[in-house]
This record gives sequence, C-alpha cells and structure tokens, in this order.
Amino acid sequence: MKHTTFPRNTIAQGDCIDLMAAMPARSVDFILTDPPYLVRFKDRTGRSLANDDNADWLEPATKQMFRVLKNDSLCVSFYGWTQTDRFMSAWRAAGFSIVGHIVFRKRYASKARFVSYTHESAYVLAKGRPALPDNPPADVIDWVYTGNRLHPTQKPVASLTPLIEAFCPEGGLVLDPFCGSGSTLAAARSVGRAYAGIELDQGYFHTASDRMAA
Repeated sequence: MKHTTFPRNTIAQGDCIDLMAAMPARSVDFILTDPPYLVRFKDRTGRSLANDDNADWLEPATKQMFRVLKNDSLCVSFYGWTQTDRFMSAWRAAGFSIVGHIVFRKRYASKARFVSYTHESAYVLAKGRPALPDNPPADVIDWVYTGNRLHPTQKPVASLTPLIEAFCPEGGLVLDPFCGSGSTLAAARSVGRAYAGIELDQGYFHTASDRMAA
C-alpha cells in the first residue's frame, strides 16, 4: 500500500483502519482516543455509536495505532470496563505495554446499578520505552460535565489537556482515530500541538469539523 502523509490539523471521515493503513509508520507523536466500549450504548435520547455492538474492528485498529505511533511514545485509550479483557488482549497483541491507569472523577453518577458510576477510566499504553514526562499527570483527574450536547460520550477538553501536555512534545502530532465531536483535537490545539482526527460517522465528522473551524 502506498503511504501518504496525513495532513496536520485536519479531520478525515471514514474507517480508521483503512485511513491509518495509508499513513506512514511512526508518524504520530501521541494517540489519545475514546473508542466504542463494546456495550451497545444508548443515551437517554436514543443516540448510539457505530461499531459499539461488535469487536471486529478492535484488533486491526489497535495494530494500526501501534504502527503509526512513533517508537518510544505513548497512547492513552479509554475503554469499557466490562470488556477490559478484550481491550487488554488487543493492546498486547499489537505490541503495547501497559504503563499507567487514569481515573476521571465525576461529581455525578452517569448510571447506577449495583454501584453508582461516578468515574471514567483510561489506560496509558507504551510503544517501546518512552522517556518519563517532566511533569507526570495525576492518575486521578477531575471530570467537567459537558452535557453531551455534541456527542453521546463527549469528553471534556479540560480533562484531556494535562495528558497531551505531559505525553506529546511541543509541536508534536496528536492522533485520535475515534475522534467523535473532536474533544481531543480541541485539547491538542489549545496547548499548541498539531492534531489529526478520524471519524467514521458522517454526522459527528461534520460536528467535529465545524467545532474546529469555529
């Protein structure tokens, strides 16, 4: 396959597996992403997420993430805790090692069953042996409620920026292959990093594009 340089500060619409396969190897400084959790999620208004009902994409997408990430660099990925074994298996099969875990603390419960769910979580994954950051982020970060107006699982920019500042060098490129409404991209731009986003859903692609153009 012919590889082409992914333009900085752009968003592409399509399957991230195919689009990452067209990117050069070792061309991304940091990946921060929020993939489908494999839980058939629906919010209160009935909004759902593409490919949240199957795991067919998980291993091939993770392998491409590992390939395009520079050596000795990091990836932070949110995940569905009920599917932790599947995510762990895919990360390790791709070549990632697990070097950290982050809890995002909420002041509200997003759901309640046996317990009230008052946090989100993500793993810090390493390709090779990255250098330790000068200012490591805390492994517990406060969550700011977005209202999920732009996306059913919209992440707050303020909770993502400490990760980008710590794990992506100044002037580096942040990739989000499941960029949704573009929170990772907005966070990258706010701290002077370049961004590249990929979104499968055409509606959310336009939402993210309009957000970054505003």
